Amino acid sequence: MAIVATAGLAGAFTGSPAGAANRTAPLPASGFNQLAAVQAEQALTAQTAAALGLGGGEVLKVRDVIKDADGTEHVRYDRTYNGLKVVGGDLIVERKSNAIKSVIYNRGASKVGVPSTKPTLSQAAALAKGSKSADFKATSNKGTLVVFAATGKPVLAYEVVTSGVKADQTPSVLHTFVDAKSGAVLAQDDEIKTGTGNSMYSGTVSIGTSGSFSMTDPSRGGNFTTDLNGATSGNGTTFTDPDDTWGNGSTSSRQTAGVDAHYGAQLTWDYYKNVHARNGIFNNGQGARSRVHYGNAYVNAFWDGTQMTYGDGSGNARPLTAIDVAGHEMSHGVTEATANLNYFGDAGGLNESTSDIFGTSVEFSANNSSDPGDYLIGEKININGNGTPLRYMDKPSKDGASRDCWSTSVGGLDPHYSSGPLNHWFYLASEGTGSKVIGGVTHSSTACDGSTVTGVGRDVAAKVWYRTLSTKLTSGSTYKDAREGAINSAKELYGADSTQCKGIQAAFTAISVPAGAAACTGDPEPPTGDNLLLNPGFESGAVNWTGTAGPITNNTGRPARTGTWKLWLQGNGRTTTENVGQSVAIPASATSASLSFWIRIDTAETTSSTVYDTAKIQIVDGGTTTTLATYSNLNKNTTYVQKTFNVTAYKGKTVTVKFLGQEDSSLQTSFVIDDTSLTAS
Repeated sequence: MAIVATAGLAGAFTGSPAGAANRTAPLPASGFNQLAAVQAEQALTAQTAAALGLGGGEVLKVRDVIKDADGTEHVRYDRTYNGLKVVGGDLIVERKSNAIKSVIYNRGASKVGVPSTKPTLSQAAALAKGSKSADFKATSNKGTLVVFAATGKPVLAYEVVTSGVKADQTPSVLHTFVDAKSGAVLAQDDEIKTGTGNSMYSGTVSIGTSGSFSMTDPSRGGNFTTDLNGATSGNGTTFTDPDDTWGNGSTSSRQTAGVDAHYGAQLTWDYYKNVHARNGIFNNGQGARSRVHYGNAYVNAFWDGTQMTYGDGSGNARPLTAIDVAGHEMSHGVTEATANLNYFGDAGGLNESTSDIFGTSVEFSANNSSDPGDYLIGEKININGNGTPLRYMDKPSKDGASRDCWSTSVGGLDPHYSSGPLNHWFYLASEGTGSKVIGGVTHSSTACDGSTVTGVGRDVAAKVWYRTLSTKLTSGSTYKDAREGAINSAKELYGADSTQCKGIQAAFTAISVPAGAAACTGDPEPPTGDNLLLNPGFESGAVNWTGTAGPITNNTGRPARTGTWKLWLQGNGRTTTENVGQSVAIPASATSASLSFWIRIDTAETTSSTVYDTAKIQIVDGGTTTTLATYSNLNKNTTYVQKTFNVTAYKGKTVTVKFLGQEDSSLQTSFVIDDTSLTAS
């Protein structure tokens, strides 16, 4: 597969974190043309689909391309099935030098087909369900068939889009997914993400304008701000001024709201550009349009893209755009353009917290003395009437509803509250446990397990989370996926043994997200000595290996770690047992012996607590079989991880190294093994 060519790579990262001195970090490539990259990859989607072994009727559509300075590409795709949009069918292909290194399927769903695309529920019935689910009078109600794969087994569904204006005057574009057979409401997601804020407290600021003093900023992709003059839709009229002095810092001038919105867009653009080399919300060099509604009793702003809105609905006519809130709302657009996290389940909390993380980062980056950086969200607006902020990142539960620690029940909360654990992670990763004064505010945080956490710095935590969002997460990602992605991102940026990686990992442990396959201790060192296994990388096919026919394959549906052949156990989606083994003699003179292999696991199983499918690594010594390790659908990790086991106890014996896979009656789990080794010294 072709790699998109770009000119002028960014310079190497030259910091010296522990264990990673002079490491070349995968920084974004400079001079990268996002639009050209997407178009080039789109032309190759048929080849990519074939290489991945996608099912019939599945078609890929490129949504985003991220290219590292070392040439590694992260190509994000959406899917259709027999012409229907697949909700939750997104995937990420990581590729370098024409070879697919790894694939991340949303919720492990490598196949998204449904038995039939003919509904039994009428469209009229589905539309009625969607309209009834909305808590406002609908001005528009439309529906279309989709494949819904966002929460479990793919099903045919209607996506009903209901538009209107809520009682507090905020607009709503509500997406309701209705099972096209049973009529059950599967999930809901409002296209308009809401928040609150007030940036009258930013003081006198400089904003980018152009021409005869139009509120348009050509230096930032053409960011521009329009006045809707009380409307809740439409384009509005771009703010203009005769002398380039805008507003007066109070509600007596409608320009004040425009200044707040424009300033927030400017700060957010600069933050993403300067810190993450991202060229606008959609990384295409185009600026955002801020549309300001200014009525007699309500002020809010809409950001084009995901159509974020914020306002308090209290009847107070005041600008509602604090620095952190502006960064928060526009970051919803960045999330949409990258992982496109659902606004329900664990993903909803990750979505909302991502905006809190980057809104906070924008506030620190702004370095505005009238609104100094802190880890409070919306602290300037007094929305509660008692001087308290909307959310606390150091101790989220202080708002009375958010959670400090992750548990399996978090995904059932409103995203503004299920965001708590990740907000807590960001604070701990940045600042650690204990008490300190930041931005004139006392912050104090404790780990859920009572441990002491040492922060690695806000800039490190933000860079790790941005890389996780843009290259590791998919629409239905969970907190466990977030931990895996962040640790792997930290390893890529700073090294597996770095202080930074270990701090990121410790902060996830501190919010009670259980450990998965990713770890910062560094991949185990490969065993030394000659490899006693023959055809250890399976490149000669099934030669030297015995057992079930078929699992040793060069099928491109799953990538090999090296070469083109690997051992692919299971992935059938039905009750099966497969095994592959090789007899090997371990010398009696050995003082040590080690078995090593690399494994990647993807699954379509949706539970986070039940084992359905397993792969066992065994040593067969005569009539005795010893299981060294068991992996399951709970251990999904779509990048290869090396595992090493001490088998010195078998010196002087001829044993069989055996890989055994077992799968239940539905939903596949693929255990892919490559580059095996058994050495003795």
